Amino acid sequence: MSDLIQYFREKQLKQSSEQIMKGRCPYCSMQCSMELIEEHVIKRKRFKVKPNKQDPTSEGRLCIKGLQAHQHAINGERVKYPLFKIDGEWVRISWELALEMIAEQFSQLQSEFGNDSIGVYGGGSLTNEEAYLLGKFARVGLQTKYIDYNGRFCMSAAASAQNATFGIDRGITNQLSEIADAKCIILAGTNIAECQPTIMPYFRKAKKNGAYIIAIDPRETATTKFADMHIKVKPGTDANLAIGLLKVLVDENYCDEAFIADRTKGFDLIKEQLNEVSLTTIAKQCGIPKEEILDAARQYGKAETGMVFTARGVEQHANGYQTVRHFLNLVLATGKIGKHACGYGAITGQGNGQGGREHGQKADQLPGYRSIENEADRKYIANVWGVDEAELPRKGVSAYELIEKIDQEEIKALFLMGSNPVVSSPNAIFVEKALEKLDFLVVVDMFISETAQMADLILPTTSYLEDEGTMTNLEGRVVYRHAERKAPKEVKHDWEIICDIAKSLGKEQYFSYESVEEIFNELRKASKGGTADYYGITYDRVKDGGVLWPCPVEGHPGTLRLFENAFHTSDGFATFNLSHELIRSEKATKKFPLVLTTGRIMEHYLTGVQTRRSQELLERSKEPYVEIHPETAEQYNIENDVMVRIESKRGSVIVKSKLTEGIRKDTIFAPFHWGDSQCINRVTNPVLDPVCRMPEFKVSAVNISQIKLTKVKQQKQTVVI
Repeated sequence: MSDLIQYFREKQLKQSSEQIMKGRCPYCSMQCSMELIEEHVIKRKRFKVKPNKQDPTSEGRLCIKGLQAHQHAINGERVKYPLFKIDGEWVRISWELALEMIAEQFSQLQSEFGNDSIGVYGGGSLTNEEAYLLGKFARVGLQTKYIDYNGRFCMSAAASAQNATFGIDRGITNQLSEIADAKCIILAGTNIAECQPTIMPYFRKAKKNGAYIIAIDPRETATTKFADMHIKVKPGTDANLAIGLLKVLVDENYCDEAFIADRTKGFDLIKEQLNEVSLTTIAKQCGIPKEEILDAARQYGKAETGMVFTARGVEQHANGYQTVRHFLNLVLATGKIGKHACGYGAITGQGNGQGGREHGQKADQLPGYRSIENEADRKYIANVWGVDEAELPRKGVSAYELIEKIDQEEIKALFLMGSNPVVSSPNAIFVEKALEKLDFLVVVDMFISETAQMADLILPTTSYLEDEGTMTNLEGRVVYRHAERKAPKEVKHDWEIICDIAKSLGKEQYFSYESVEEIFNELRKASKGGTADYYGITYDRVKDGGVLWPCPVEGHPGTLRLFENAFHTSDGFATFNLSHELIRSEKATKKFPLVLTTGRIMEHYLTGVQTRRSQELLERSKEPYVEIHPETAEQYNIENDVMVRIESKRGSVIVKSKLTEGIRKDTIFAPFHWGDSQCINRVTNPVLDPVCRMPEFKVSAVNISQIKLTKVKQQKQTVVI
């Protein structure tokens, strides 16, 4: 008997194999690295995930999304070959035919309506190389001015505010390791405990070291519970709060006068304007006690070191640019910048939200954070690309405005890569109707997303386990993503797809790359001398732990901390900003008496196209919901865990109710990871920030009502055999 057992064990071992693959989580901006162990035992596959303890950013941590990320890559719903829609049904076609169709459609439309009749829509999860190449493809391959990306909905407010204040936009001005020594930390509109869980140990270290942590959020979250002070501000009034905090710092002499004199400009005007500010009025506008403003300002003002972090909660507003600038005023007034454990951080949302906007996906940008309207920048990039500067288009419009151009039928066809605007855009019903007007829609995706479902042609792309490249995390650290898993036979990388389409359009000479490293080296050259200078970052250095930009020459160690001696402006000074003329958020009315705000939850990422195809994550969070205060629910006759309709003047959505005392009574909250009739962006406000063109996601006037289900009695039927 023992011989028989031994025989079967040996047979099982012969039929077993193990592959260890290095990878990097495809989700948030921490970009945690790991090893995925794929075991083949007889005819079954098993997967194990091990975090990389040598990772300088994550320090060997993974959250629940990272641990389950591989599940979507092996999901049976993946698109594995080109699909063309015929009479509403998807039909498999060859790559040759797909490329021929794209070339024919694009060429015909541009011949009849001009180059700008084709639009390009990108994503903040593409690698640096693919983001760079997509921008080049739009400007050189298609020669269209219409390109933007979903990062417009993520980092545009913080990016524009940092550029205006500091002269440069890098997610965090310091390394994350410095957080531990900050004595006061302001977390404004960021729920890091659930959205970027692997960053939390840095803040726990700070608290252990005596830091006082202030969280600003209209609802209770895991982050606010961790904080020492929770300011439950009314949605849309964060800028007012920041003005109030600054007034206290100035009035009670917490400002660093020497720093202000030596390193900044515009402070005298600020002081004059603050004389007109009433803390009592500010407190009333924000819906909070005046004492909270005083206490928070004093804690930050007296602290020897301190850091301010913002995220979408204060940025996704029609005054998001101004709001972030107000928080940057606090940093400048106290001189808490350019020193150890003193600085500012914009908590990047998407996996490559930082790198994605640095190299050409934004409507007004060229690689290296250059301006497409600057003549010197245009000439430099034209020289790198080997084209005539006059042939480069000028700036286009932002992501939501690009959809408006489609609705106006100025854009006739759209090439979309790495995004799902039918779910991610505000006023989503309008977006869907606009896309229906397109003559031709091409979507590159792993799955048939809500937007891909509307496409004429879907092109299959590789997953994070299969697609090599570089990413730039929230520190500004350029890191390497291994790709050691073999892709399905007919699936291509995004960069290969771009090159193949360019070739079909007769632009092969500009897109004849053989490897990702070759693209990266061109990106380095294109970024040289720009604000986001990657030139000194070689591919080998990226593979060896990563490098923080700016890194202007080979051998440069990378910039660990910004602004130690000067700011990145033309004169080296940072600029204060204060404006009384803030755009008013959509106000509650008798018909729409409540304020809706939206956000993320731990289990899901962006529009959920990937995480909803991870069984473990979906089991934890199967459906969307709306948080509502019990007293508010009672007022509107709403019970817990029932279907409710949320309605704005733009549309309605149906989700389940979730009663909680952790939210303001005048506010409701819903996550945005679901599509179709449960897409919360069907009701959100599309008003745009005048500077950065960020939509007003966080403040929408709505009403809410419980859906009454009527039971229908079924008559008994007698079946005679």
